Amino acid sequence: MKRYLFILLLCAWLAPAQAHKPSDSYLSLAVHGQQIDGQWDIALRDLDFAIGLDGNGDGALTWDEIRARHDAIAAYALQRLQVASDQGVCPLKAVEQLIDNHTDGAYSVLRFRANCPGAAPASLAIGYTLFADLDPQHKGLLKIDSGGATQTAIFDPDSPRQTISLAAPDRLAQFGAYVKHGIWHIWIGYDHILFLLSLLLPAVLLPGLREQQQGLKAAFYDVLKVVTAFTLAHSITLTLASLSLVSLPSRWVESAIAASVILAALNNLLPLFRGKRPVAAFAFGLIHGFGFASVLRDLGLPQGSLLASLLGFNVGVEIGQLAIVAAFLPLAWLLRKTWLYRQVLTVGSLAIALVAAVWLVERIADIKLISA
Repeated sequence: MKRYLFILLLCAWLAPAQAHKPSDSYLSLAVHGQQIDGQWDIALRDLDFAIGLDGNGDGALTWDEIRARHDAIAAYALQRLQVASDQGVCPLKAVEQLIDNHTDGAYSVLRFRANCPGAAPASLAIGYTLFADLDPQHKGLLKIDSGGATQTAIFDPDSPRQTISLAAPDRLAQFGAYVKHGIWHIWIGYDHILFLLSLLLPAVLLPGLREQQQGLKAAFYDVLKVVTAFTLAHSITLTLASLSLVSLPSRWVESAIAASVILAALNNLLPLFRGKRPVAAFAFGLIHGFGFASVLRDLGLPQGSLLASLLGFNVGVEIGQLAIVAAFLPLAWLLRKTWLYRQVLTVGSLAIALVAAVWLVERIADIKLISA
């Protein structure tokens, strides 16, 4: 009875987790002298939650419903974006609204224009507060084209205002922003975390899994092999997908990631991989890399900026993973002989498999059952 209660508690904790791609918007600014042409891609699901787009409440958005809310969309978005040059505010005016599909669904495409006072700006001060009061995890990914150069920046509720020099781009700051974004992406990517933890859980018990605990040094090397295999694999597909050399449908990728979580968790109950967890980590890491790549591909960066952003994002993902390992391994080592750890290994793995199975059904059928 206690075991089943433990499963229910774990499922209750895991169920609300958002396992899909986090909320992002994509803001592009093209600076031509005093004039700025902008395009802002915002997820329709986020706009529907914020201001309501589904007029008849049937759960399906139509073009007529979205078009009827064009003025509301433009007003809501542009009130939450401020652009100013070094000589004053650049007023924003909506020009056109379209619809486009990104890897995670349909987006409203808001095109706007701004005219800055005085001469061509040497820098832009940008304030971004879209969904700041609704979603603390939301991020705005900015791309600025000016004078043949492309710059990027990332906005979130903790860093809503940034000043960007058009004359002397700060490449180090851009790289650091994507490192931070990569760290955050792995920390809120619950499916990635559960996959990794499922592979790491037996590390302090191998070999024999239940009869013999191995030494801390051996456990460290076992974890190192698993994490290195996962890192190498997802780095390969992250690079290939971000450079548009390989592309897979988002629903297939997200479904395969959920399936990988199921298999990794069940391996702790049944010997599916038979001592080949690093091989499994590599194989499934190839799939997870496509999931990491979607955010960079959707931004549409040119090759030079994409490579730097890709490197920073990948470094951030690795830092995020290592932080998880650093927190997990000492605790697992201390608890490895306890009843609690045995329950986490067996009952916890079963709970993870059950939640991932629901994610798999959600992603294949494109429905919501437990995800927030």
